[in-house]
Amino acid sequence: MKPHLPAASAWTRLKPPLLRFLDNCLSEFSAEASGHVADYIPELSKADPAYFGISLATLDGHVYEVGDSRVPFTIQSMSKPFVFALALDLLGAGRVESAIGVEPSGDPFNSIRLNSENHPFNPMVNAGAIACTGLIYDSKGAAAFEQIRAALGRFAGRDLAVDETVYASESQTGDRNRAIGYLLKTNAVISDDVAGVLDVYFRQCAVLVTARDIAVMAATLANRGINPVTGEQVLSAYAISRTLSVMTSSGMYDYAGEWIYRIGIPAKSGVGGGILAALPARLGLGSYSPRLDKHGNSVRGIKVCEALSSHYDLHMLNRSDD
Repeated sequence: MKPHLPAASAWTRLKPPLLRFLDNCLSEFSAEASGHVADYIPELSKADPAYFGISLATLDGHVYEVGDSRVPFTIQSMSKPFVFALALDLLGAGRVESAIGVEPSGDPFNSIRLNSENHPFNPMVNAGAIACTGLIYDSKGAAAFEQIRAALGRFAGRDLAVDETVYASESQTGDRNRAIGYLLKTNAVISDDVAGVLDVYFRQCAVLVTARDIAVMAATLANRGINPVTGEQVLSAYAISRTLSVMTSSGMYDYAGEWIYRIGIPAKSGVGGGILAALPARLGLGSYSPRLDKHGNSVRGIKVCEALSSHYDLHMLNRSDD
């Protein structure tokens, strides 16, 4: 005899409240069809715009997930905070800060513009991220990418692969990033081997993750660098706090001010459709939906973060000790 299952509504009520909240977000925001899948990298244009996954990781190691949370996609610009933190630990803050600023640019993510000192504005825009990868390349040479991939895997709590097709597509169409690379070389921010630096950068952007992975990665940032699932201290608390600082001011590009005003959680987006949000001492959120707004941020992902912040009163400047 088949076991008797409760009615659907009763079954839903048995779920933990947080999981019910994520289910409601998935149901409500799945109807949102505005925005467009990124197409300036040809392979990204092939993503199914219907995909929608949400995951949330708490600091006690619980991971909640709904929808397409196990669908792999490329990390893209969400790699930037982790590579910045890695550079701080590998090379020291003095070396990194001498080459890359920490001020918001107010420009789109791929702007070909440097600050008054001819350095990148911050490590969350392409110029700063390429410079950051370049510093690691200068130090580690041919081992630079494996160092980065291994660090990303420790944040996620598992080994991460590369989408070779997306990597090839990025490399073939990456002339704007090449222009940024040679601008950085001209100003002595990166070494002479621009092609080598950019190859590492294109590969790091093509690392495959899921919404679940980026929730755990975000929770590791929120947990002072300790992965709440594996218990590993991935990077130093110093590197993590400085990374969260720059994410707060610059993680969402030219939408960063609006983001921190309305949502109040350090975050980073990627044109593959992911958003990660890390609320210190609380949680990490990962979402995946490929339709992007004019700033290059996931439309549904922003709605999820808005709902989470509002429903649980998570704005970091409106917190009590509870």
